Amino acid sequence: MTTAKGLDNGLTNYGDRDFARYLRRSFAKSMGYTGASLDKPIVGICTSESGFNNCHRHFPELVEAVKRGVLAAGALPVVFPVISLGEVFLSPTSMVYRNLMAMAVEEMIRAQPMDAVVVLGGCDKTVPAMLMGAISAGRPAAMVVAGPMMTGRHRGERLGACTDCRRFWGGYRAGSVPSDEIEQIEGRLATTSGTCAVMGTASTMALMAETMGMILPGSATIPAVHADRLRNAEETGTLAAQMAFTGAPLPADVITPAAIRNALRVLLAVSGSTNAVIHLAAIAGRIGMQIDLDEFNRMSDETPVLVDLKPVGQGYMEDFHAAGGLEGVLREIAPLLDPSTRAITGETLAERLARPLADPVDRRVIRAAGDPVSSLGGLIALGGSLAPEGAILKRAAATQSLLEHEGRAVVFASLEDLAARIDDPDLEVTADDVLVLQNAGPKSPSGMPEAGYLPIPRKLAQQGVKDMVRISDARMSGTAFGTIVLHVAPEAAAGGPLALVRNGDRIRLSARNKRIDLLVDDATLAARRAKAPAPPATAERGYARLYNDHVLPAPLGCDFDFLTAVTPPRG
Repeated sequence: MTTAKGLDNGLTNYGDRDFARYLRRSFAKSMGYTGASLDKPIVGICTSESGFNNCHRHFPELVEAVKRGVLAAGALPVVFPVISLGEVFLSPTSMVYRNLMAMAVEEMIRAQPMDAVVVLGGCDKTVPAMLMGAISAGRPAAMVVAGPMMTGRHRGERLGACTDCRRFWGGYRAGSVPSDEIEQIEGRLATTSGTCAVMGTASTMALMAETMGMILPGSATIPAVHADRLRNAEETGTLAAQMAFTGAPLPADVITPAAIRNALRVLLAVSGSTNAVIHLAAIAGRIGMQIDLDEFNRMSDETPVLVDLKPVGQGYMEDFHAAGGLEGVLREIAPLLDPSTRAITGETLAERLARPLADPVDRRVIRAAGDPVSSLGGLIALGGSLAPEGAILKRAAATQSLLEHEGRAVVFASLEDLAARIDDPDLEVTADDVLVLQNAGPKSPSGMPEAGYLPIPRKLAQQGVKDMVRISDARMSGTAFGTIVLHVAPEAAAGGPLALVRNGDRIRLSARNKRIDLLVDDATLAARRAKAPAPPATAERGYARLYNDHVLPAPLGCDFDFLTAVTPPRG
């Protein structure tokens, strides 16, 4: 028995339902559909293809594969676009537009006649945006991800955007890579369709989507150009058609608090992108859940890092896929996971893990729990006087000697100030200092860019300095590395303590104690606060004004305050 309404879903109200149905069918027939096709359940295919998104250039082929699966299962596929978020093509940042995309996904799923939907995302913010929108739309949904690109080659070594691009750019700034070679490398870093070939944000979020059950098991790591990626798309189309007939499950039935906690475990075990903390917080907010940073730290201290992958290891995503992918990780941390979570296939995690492995796990890439890359999780949350509402540190990507460090602050008041002074030969800075960037958080004019990876001052880089403690209310690309404190909350633009830091202040980082402290007395800080300049003016119109008026802080996922769920989560 089907619950599908097909083309009769959400008929436009003209005061005459039969006329609305007649008019809609007549317009649909202008596209060449037969009456028999229009009587079938409809699976929407939501694509984020764009000429400004290189990661998604293979989506036309993926869409055709999804359509094959839908048709084979007896439903009607209908493709529709939403905005895309090409990471490096958006100003001020793709993060600013994540919520706009989530709104577009939600509204178009809800407004258009479909019984189920397949959403296609990949490049960084598109995956969380689509999951956020799908949860709130409340229709059965499945996801297909772009998959990682294959590595390039340069003078005998493999290259994978963008960890290697940062490494070579650092060498270029330091003078060890000549200009003709950096131009050559530019054309070799990203050579196929797909997302970055390392454990960046896109790969991390694909793994989060699979862990939470929104994509088919084993599909997060399939390379973009692999034939299995097309087979996965077709199989997803078939499943979505079945969901269209039954009306279940809904995304909120799959993405439960337990599923999100499992995703956080996997994030720690793969030492994934710090961006995932914000995205998972936003996804959690859509089901009425708030991520507890103290609980996150407890998880981190008992969840080992198992994956030897760039930016914190040596391998690439194609190696991770061949080594066993997410399946290999889940089996090693199974005792730490909630086995009752259920995927869009209807299978519980316990049932998935009870199946025999098709291939042995390659322990060179995915380590056993008893022989981890690190016995501690890759990320931690920090508290302390400089971040009373939290901050994030990717300790697996940090220089171990800097995880317990006290130094003198060298402060940059904005991105413009950073760009103007970081390479000034007269900048007063040493390798023991702490670089601090202010006004780069979600409410700042810069829109929380991936600028937390502050460049090493050129004169220090030329002396061989590779890392320094760097602190900001900005984000960092998942492809980056270093001893970098991010997402400091409250942010500077909201009047947080970060805004009160001055050149010469002492700052203490203690990863052991999970703190970042500004060693300045309260009276001095109160005097500075009294003289603090007014926060930057917000935009006067359009989406920028909506964003500035309603964006939540980083610990709540930077979603809009009016989009979070008002009902308690299920499960």
